[in-house]
Order: sequence, then C-alpha cells, then structure tokens
Amino acid sequence: MKNRPNLILFLTLKVFSATGGIEKVCRVVGKALYEYGLKNNVPVRVFSMHGPKRAAVGNRYFPAEIFRGFAGARTRFVIRAVLTGKRSQTVILSHINLLLAGWLIKKLRPSVKLILIAHGIEIWKPLSRRHRMMLRSCDEIVSVSRFTADKIKELHGIPEEKCGVLNNCIDPFLAIPEKQERNEALLKRYGFKAEDIILLTLTRLSEKDRYKGYDYILAAMPELISENKNIKYLLAGSYSDEEKKYIDSLIEKFGIANNVVLSGYVEEEELPAHFTLADIYVMPSVKEGFGIVFVEAMYYGVPAIAANADGSVDALLNGRLGLLIDPAKPEAITGAIKKMLTDRKKYIPDHDLLMQHFGYEHYKEELEGVI
Repeated sequence: MKNRPNLILFLTLKVFSATGGIEKVCRVVGKALYEYGLKNNVPVRVFSMHGPKRAAVGNRYFPAEIFRGFAGARTRFVIRAVLTGKRSQTVILSHINLLLAGWLIKKLRPSVKLILIAHGIEIWKPLSRRHRMMLRSCDEIVSVSRFTADKIKELHGIPEEKCGVLNNCIDPFLAIPEKQERNEALLKRYGFKAEDIILLTLTRLSEKDRYKGYDYILAAMPELISENKNIKYLLAGSYSDEEKKYIDSLIEKFGIANNVVLSGYVEEEELPAHFTLADIYVMPSVKEGFGIVFVEAMYYGVPAIAANADGSVDALLNGRLGLLIDPAKPEAITGAIKKMLTDRKKYIPDHDLLMQHFGYEHYKEELEGVI
C-alpha cells in the first residue's frame, strides 16, 4: 500500500546525558527497537528532548543516524515528534511527561499505536483532568512492574486490557561477572579488612530519596554490630551537602562511625567491583518502580534484601531470588540480614533463573510482543 506508515518512533527525555535508572532503560529500549527494526525491515528513530544533538561518542546501543537530540528545546522537540509521528506505525513514549506529543500524534493519526512506558513514582499520583485524558489516548501502558500496573489501574481507571508489564532487564553491556574476589584497591580505599562483612546500598542520597530506606539500615547497625563488630555498611552514591549532614547526624546518634562508609559517586566502570565487594545488597525501599540495581547486584552473585511494598517485589521474583521484608517493621531488616549471614551461600541468587527473567534476549522477545 503506497505511503503506508512504516516507522517506529521512540520519544525520550534523556538517553545519554544522565545515568539514572530511566535513562538506562531508554538506552536498552533503543537498542532492542533498533534490532527489531533490522529484523523486520522497519526504520526506527529515537528522539531525545533533553539529549545532545548527536548520540554519545562511543555509543554501542544504536547507530548515531537514528538518533536526534533537541538539547532542551521542548517546542521544537514536540513539533518534530508530531511531524514524524504522523508517518509512524508505532510511537513509544519513555515517560509520562511526553504525553502531550503522543496525544497530538494520536489526534492527527488515530491509527498510530501509542505505547507509554510507566516506571513508578511519576505515575503513582493523581493526575490533572488533562493528563488523564491524554493517558487514556494510549493504546497500551507498559509498566516496569506489576506494582506500577496495579497503581495505574487503581488511580487512573485504566482498563486491564490496556495495562501490560515489561520488567526492566540487565544492560547487555554490563561487564560479565568474574571470579568472586574482592577488589584489593577498593578494600584499601574504604578502609575495610578482608574479614569484614560488607552490606551495600547503591543510590542517590538526598532528602527526596530517603524512601530507599538507607536510614533504616543505619538504625539497624548498632544491633548488628553488637553481635559482630566486623559488619560494615557501604552507602554508595552521590549525595547532597544537606543529606550528608543528615546521614552524619544519624551515624553520630547511633555511634557507628567506625562501621559506616559513604563512598560518594561511583563511576559506571567501577560498579562491578563494588558489587563483588559486598556480602549482601540491602535496600528496603518503599517507592521503587522496579529496582534494576537489585538485579545488577544479583547478576554479580550478591544476595539481596528488599521491601515487599513496591516494585522491588518483581525484581526479586516475589522472593524467589532474595528476601522480601516488611519495611514497616524495623526488626525485619536486622532479622533478614542475620538470617542471610548464618548461611550466605543459601541465598546466592540462581543465575540461570535471573537471566531467564531479566536477560536482554528475554527482554527483546517481550518488547517485540508489545510492538
């Protein structure tokens, strides 16, 4: 059929200019879409509202020629997205903040399949009447966890048939796990000894990110230390000055200065060494859309503890890959950590099961089903 739309357009906020979880998802989606397009002879375009005009140097996810960044020029982004979307068969929005462009495309060409990827907290709140109207124009809303999908149905009245779940996956370029040996340079950097038992949380540290639960772990440390003085807590990730003061006040309050280390920002290439440094990854978050960091930790063979109150449940496969706790019960954190330390090998995640559910090849197949 002449002039039949035959294009997949992926609209994003950021792809290369940030290192957060959503940006990681966008890079992987871009790669999977590009490979889908090659296989099915369908051109793919990736537009990034806040991205650089060209794809990042050394980008391995997709060719630079399919990418276009708009460096924050919102109006120009929307106009170009609508013009390109009008001749597309499928338009995928990486974030609810891109609904306007998607809705305009749908108004001008109702036959376009409009898909929204929903991550978590950004869609777990009441929406304005205008945003609800635009949300309902989507043909499918694909959530990264069952928890988020249930929230969308409950809060926004979206019917079941429009709500799908596509869990995030391990980045295909994440370094292959090596032999589980601690990095001597990191041990020295943080003042740890070979016999230390290291708990790890990796996250941004700010007042708005306290839902990650690291303050709960700090509160649990005195009891853990009373039973084993070699237990150390590595709290990794960039922090604001105000949050550093808050954390320091808790460390002083609980008398745990010799057992807690704040690493600051961790470079991407150092992540594998940080994961293999840890005996347990623990993050009792209560507002996690999915929690790809749990999957990354388990990829390196680190037992994981998460809360049973958010999308972390999906990341731990309902407890098949790690321990889920009630974050409302402080004793649950210490109890889970003690339980793991009594027989750590028992809780090392099943690598085959992990890859079966969160490997890139599986993700590609699931995304193809959505398209």
